[in-house]
Amino acid sequence: MPDALQRTGRAVRDVYEEHSQTLYRIAFTYMKNRYDAEDALQETFLRLIRGRVAFADAQHEKAWLIRTVANVCKDMLKAKSRGHLDLDEQTHLAAPEPEHGSLMAAILALPNKYKAAVYLHYYEGYAVSEIADMLHQSPNTIKTWLFRARKALKQELGGDSDA
Repeated sequence: MPDALQRTGRAVRDVYEEHSQTLYRIAFTYMKNRYDAEDALQETFLRLIRGRVAFADAQHEKAWLIRTVANVCKDMLKAKSRGHLDLDEQTHLAAPEPEHGSLMAAILALPNKYKAAVYLHYYEGYAVSEIADMLHQSPNTIKTWLFRARKALKQELGGDSDA
C-alpha cells in the first residue's frame, strides 16, 4: 500500500477499479438515482485524492471508502432537504423508478440507516461487527437495524407480518 503522499494516478485508478462498483451500489441505496449516486462516488474519490489519507492495509482503505461514501450521501441528502435543489421541478432528470412491489423498491423505501446495513450485510457479505465499525455504531444497533429492515421488507413484500 503506497504512502498517501506517494499515491500516483495509477494507484488511485487501481483503487477506483477495485471498489467503485461497491461504493456506487451503496451510494445508490442512499440516493435512489444513478446521477446522485455517481456524484457521491466522484466526491468520495475526490476526498481520497485531496485528503492524502494513509491506510494501514487494504481493509482499512475499503472501510474508509465505505464510510466516506455513506457520509457524502448523508451530506447530499441534508443539502437537498434544506431546499438547495427542488427535485419536484427536476422530474426530467429522474432515473426510472424501480417497479412497485420489487425487492429493490422495498429496499429503497427503507430508512437510510437500514439500507446501508442491509446492503453491506446481504450484498457485500460483511459481518455485523464489521458493519458496526464502518458505520460507527454498536453491533447491537446493527442487529436491531437488520431485524427492523427484514420486518419492514417482509411486510412491504406481502410476507408474514410476524417477523
